[in-house]
Amino acid sequence: QVQLVESGGGLVQPGGSLRLSCAASGDIISIGDMGWYRQAPGEQRELVAGITSGGDTNYADSVKGRFTISRDNTDNTVYLQMNSLKPEDTAVYYCNADVTSGRYGSGQYSFRAYWGQGTQVTVSS
Repeated sequence: QVQLVESGGGLVQPGGSLRLSCAASGDIISIGDMGWYRQAPGEQRELVAGITSGGDTNYADSVKGRFTISRDNTDNTVYLQMNSLKPEDTAVYYCNADVTSGRYGSGQYSFRAYWGQGTQVTVSS
């Protein structure tokens, strides 16, 4: 019913930049909080950046000043601009969204978190 599709990952040199995109589609009524998580090999998934429906943001200490999260509510898309990339930023990045979904007039709706498929970001010289 709801799908989050990510794009923008790739291979960059240290100091380079990438912009990740995550677009939600389906029977969406509204989207609340959205965020980006990452998981490096052998490590747990961690929150990188989050943004509320009102535009308030928060970041992991390791990316403050380098990454910027934003959203376009018209397109149901969340972005992560990553600058001054470091090798330790290498990970699979996942987007997340709290979504209220359903079809108007159906009398049925649901609220839950959805995850994107993940996109690989590799920072290496």
